[in-house]
Amino acid sequence: MGKVFGYVRVSSKDQNEDRQMICMQELGIPRRNTYVDKQSGKDFKRPQYQKLLKKLKRNDVLYIKSIDRLGRNYEDVQTQWRILTKEMGVDIVVIDMPILDTRRGKDLMGTFLSDIVLQVLSFVAENERDNIRRRQAEGIAAARARGVRFGRPKVPVPDNFPELAQAYLNREITGVEAARLCGMSKSSFDRRCKEIYGKEDTSA
Repeated sequence: MGKVFGYVRVSSKDQNEDRQMICMQELGIPRRNTYVDKQSGKDFKRPQYQKLLKKLKRNDVLYIKSIDRLGRNYEDVQTQWRILTKEMGVDIVVIDMPILDTRRGKDLMGTFLSDIVLQVLSFVAENERDNIRRRQAEGIAAARARGVRFGRPKVPVPDNFPELAQAYLNREITGVEAARLCGMSKSSFDRRCKEIYGKEDTSA
C-alpha cells in the first residue's frame, strides 16, 4: 500500500479552504500530506502542486474534493489525469464524484467509465466558464450602449484650462508654459487638449 495525500485549491488568497481541509481530515489524511494552493487553476504551475508531484509515488492515493480543484482547463486536466494515473501509477479519488475513484474498476470497463465521466465533467466546467465570459462581455457591451463608462473617472481640468489651452492652440504661448500655468504635467495637458479639442502639442 502506498501513502495517502490530499490536494486543496482555492482561487485566491482571500478565499477560505476550510471546507476542503475538513474533508481531508475526516478521511484521515495527515496535515503534512495535504498540499494547499491559493491561486487560479488556469494551469498546473502552482508551487504546492509541484511539490506534491515530487512526493507522489506509484500506488499512492491522491484525494481531491472536486475535479475543478485539480484544474480548470479541459485539456490540461485530461493530460494531468493521464500523467498521474497512467505514467506515475497514482490512484485518484474525487470525493464529490465517487465514480471517479481509480482504485475501483481497474478492468477495462471501469477505466472506460472513469475516462468518459472525467471528459464530460471537464467539458461541462469549461463550457460554463465560456458562458460566464460571454455573459460578462454582453453585459459590458449593453452597459456601454446605455452610456455607462468604465475605468477611473477623469480628474477635472483647472478653471484656467480653457483659456490657456486656447492661447496655446492660437500659438500665443507654448504647450510647456500653458501646462505650467495650469499646474499640470505636459503629458496630461497634451492629453486633455486632444480629448477636448482634438489637438495636441506636436513640437519637440
